[in-house]
Amino acid sequence: MTTDVWLPFRPEEVPGLPEGPEYRFWDGGPEYPADPADCAFYVVPYMKGAEVACRPLPAMSSVRVVQTLSAGIDHVEPGLPDLGSGVRLCNARGVHEASTAELTLALVLASLRDLPGFVRGQDREEWRAGFYPALADKSVLIVGYGSIGAAIEDRLAPFECAEVVRVARSARTAARGPVHALADLPALLPQADVVILSTPLTPDTKGLAGAEFLGRMKDGALLVNVARGPVVDTKALLAELESGRLRAALDVTDPEPLPAGHPLWHAPHVLITPHVGGSTSAFKPRAKRLLAAQLTRFVTGETLENVVLVTE
Repeated sequence: MTTDVWLPFRPEEVPGLPEGPEYRFWDGGPEYPADPADCAFYVVPYMKGAEVACRPLPAMSSVRVVQTLSAGIDHVEPGLPDLGSGVRLCNARGVHEASTAELTLALVLASLRDLPGFVRGQDREEWRAGFYPALADKSVLIVGYGSIGAAIEDRLAPFECAEVVRVARSARTAARGPVHALADLPALLPQADVVILSTPLTPDTKGLAGAEFLGRMKDGALLVNVARGPVVDTKALLAELESGRLRAALDVTDPEPLPAGHPLWHAPHVLITPHVGGSTSAFKPRAKRLLAAQLTRFVTGETLENVVLVTE
């Protein structure tokens, strides 16, 4: 039985790693650290894209666990057919919630209060006094109520929103109240002042925020995307932004990275950040704790956490 573990951190930088495995450092470079056929536990390099994530998978004939350092798994899904049966795919639940929720609140507040306009005004020595929208008394709709969606609501709590409405793939009851199903969106969208997308990218959510979805949002509403770029139909969003009917704050785009010259860069009423929801000082310590705990479970034969699917 092979015991190689591929890590995107140097093993001496990860406190608490169990003894036994042969740890190999690989962060997506052109040269592999060892024969991929000997890898039993593969930790996918962070934010290196699908090509890097999937490149070694066809040769990993002995791999038993694929661990991402992101909440989403869409970047490794293209490589799953290359794996044998019984491989456990685990995500990084617990690593990114705080950072992503922080950025979400920053995007909401910056967009409502027009902080980008103030920065431009400062550059031009303009005093832009006046009245601006507040988050207080607004209705907020969170589409994608998993651990990140719940963390966003936790941070919304002190801001005196009129209401926070939760939506997930299927209806259920969460600690803070009822969660609606995606099928309820047509009735919920017209009531929301702020719509936050924090859903994973799946066949059901790709293009979810298309022309019909956006058309149901109320005039002047703010769309915030901290999910994945393809959850939003970029062409449909551009039409709404250019008409002046909607505002948007986007940490993710489609395409991504957003190329120079793309019309989204200069569309009115849009704030863009370069997919930095999870890329903060909190990432590495939390990721390393997750890996040490997961690998300890792996070595001792305990049940792994965050298993999102098992290959067939």
